[in-house]
Amino acid sequence: MKPSKSVLFMINNLAKGGAERVVERLSKGFKGYRKLVVTLENVVDYRPDAEVVCINSPPALSLLRKLVNAPLRYFKFLAVKRRFAPDYSISLLEPLNFYNLITRGKDKVILSFQSCYTQEFLKSPFLGKGITRGFLKLVYKILIRALYGRADALVSCSWGVARDLVENFKLREDKLKVIYNPLILDEIGVMSCEPLGEHEGIFEGPVIVNVGRLSKAKGQWYLLRVFRELKMAFPDLRLLILGEGELKGYLVSLSRALGLRTFLWDEGSSVSGGYDVYFLGFQRNPFKFMVRSKLFAFPSLWEGLPNVLIEAMACGLPVISADCRSGPREILAPGTDLGRQAEGVEFAPYGVLMPPFDGEFRGSEEPLDFRERMWVEVLGRLLMDEALRRGYSERGRLRAKDFDIDSVVRQWEELFASLDGER
Repeated sequence: MKPSKSVLFMINNLAKGGAERVVERLSKGFKGYRKLVVTLENVVDYRPDAEVVCINSPPALSLLRKLVNAPLRYFKFLAVKRRFAPDYSISLLEPLNFYNLITRGKDKVILSFQSCYTQEFLKSPFLGKGITRGFLKLVYKILIRALYGRADALVSCSWGVARDLVENFKLREDKLKVIYNPLILDEIGVMSCEPLGEHEGIFEGPVIVNVGRLSKAKGQWYLLRVFRELKMAFPDLRLLILGEGELKGYLVSLSRALGLRTFLWDEGSSVSGGYDVYFLGFQRNPFKFMVRSKLFAFPSLWEGLPNVLIEAMACGLPVISADCRSGPREILAPGTDLGRQAEGVEFAPYGVLMPPFDGEFRGSEEPLDFRERMWVEVLGRLLMDEALRRGYSERGRLRAKDFDIDSVVRQWEELFASLDGER
């Protein structure tokens, strides 16, 4: 590949999220290319190996403002493309896929899909609320079906996401290619060895860890309710939650209402081992916490391909996950029917799959439902059974190698080569 080849990434921002981390890692993996990342807003928590340009057009809440933003964004993206002259333009998330397609020039336009769109349209707040949400939901369904098939390639982060796009949005299967999101295993290994510093006291007892945005999609309120029940059998057990998001207030309040001693990172108190639940916010290096924990618990309601699940496995952490759409089954049970979901506890080859939760918010006084009680039972077994944990730890590390950056970049370059041959 000639050094003169250029790649343009388009994403909303470089804030704390899975797709944003994908951009950072791919930018590091594409060696010998000119690279540019263009964003809508100037929020930078990740550090891509590329120039970053912001067009200063943050998301709007009102429908009117969204309509005003559309032509302004079009001309700004068009100007960036004309100036940079990319060979390949890769967009991640909405509305960037739309703008990537309508600003197409001589570049090969590649739309990347990072989540199950059916679930996003049903539950995610990214479309706004009320009338705005209903209108944009209809517009996006029409646009996806009518326009997105005109892209040069459609890249899905998982087979589950690809199936959803074909079955529910009628996208062309011949243009869809599944390329898993990458890990940089060497980098994770180095970062996991960093000292904990002031956080040492958290690990005076066994720790269950969860990493992810504090949002409805991640379902952390179930984990809090399950954890309180577990504490009765394991008094020294701690729960560590890394991430920020719109449900922070609800989750912290629920934790305290459950009678759990709760540490919140922005309340000014010093970290010690005297708490049951720790909310530490976004951590640039979550791996040093993962590698010292006993278990990784993942109660998500929907995903695309959960990077953090693979990262936990790369850290040697046994994982228990809801079998939500989509991703966990592909990661933990790749040889099974990817269209099915667990109805009971499934001790899969690389982790434990659990029936997906119903997505209903619950308070501190409501009794645990049958799914939550299953989590209590299985987490208790994993905490007690060292041999079971060790087996999952060893097999998980091996599975994580399938997602290493070198393998993933080779697949992207094969796609580039096929597109170059088509024009």
